[in-house]
Amino acid sequence: MDLQSIRRDYNIGHLTEADVPNTPFTLFESWLSNAVECGLNSDPTAMTVATVDSQGQPSQRIVLLKGFDESGLRFFTNKQSHKGKDLALNPKVSCHFAWLALERQVHFRGHAEPLSEQQNDDYFYSRPFESQIAALISNQSQPIGSRDELVKYYQDQLEQYQGKQVPRPKHWGGYRIVPSEVEFWQGGEHRLHDRFLYRLESNGDWVVQRLQP
Repeated sequence: MDLQSIRRDYNIGHLTEADVPNTPFTLFESWLSNAVECGLNSDPTAMTVATVDSQGQPSQRIVLLKGFDESGLRFFTNKQSHKGKDLALNPKVSCHFAWLALERQVHFRGHAEPLSEQQNDDYFYSRPFESQIAALISNQSQPIGSRDELVKYYQDQLEQYQGKQVPRPKHWGGYRIVPSEVEFWQGGEHRLHDRFLYRLESNGDWVVQRLQP
């Protein structure tokens, strides 16, 4: 493939100083709502989460955003997974949203903190029964002999818990990503992209500045 010849221009719009509010969450909510309403992305809440292990090796994976407010972004996972083990050693984290059909990206950098047991229960029991069973039976990131083995265990547990409450695994729960920096990127013509970076000051205020593309 001639990858060097694959290119397109970005000309949907601009992000100007007048469009940038005092807090990044106001703009993030607007952009996320736009991504959901446009229907151009089948997973508008998908975000790439990056962690670092004890050897300094970064890893990335896609998870789904399950809530946010001024305190940060929330997602849920098996805490014995690769990312869970990384966060137990080093809570520094970054996450990235790519709404490429809208020529927009958002990048958060900060740290992750665990959610409360009540928050974990509330979300776990809002999930479909089948998803609860999947969380119960999966030792996420660990090897398994075959898919047939996984499916059999899943079917066995489906039958066992029919009509019963599925116990939430104690190692299954959520994190809040508390950002210290948030960057917004809007594609621009001739690669003159609009980029604005928010930084959180010690007094709790956000300072924003335009970055070169």
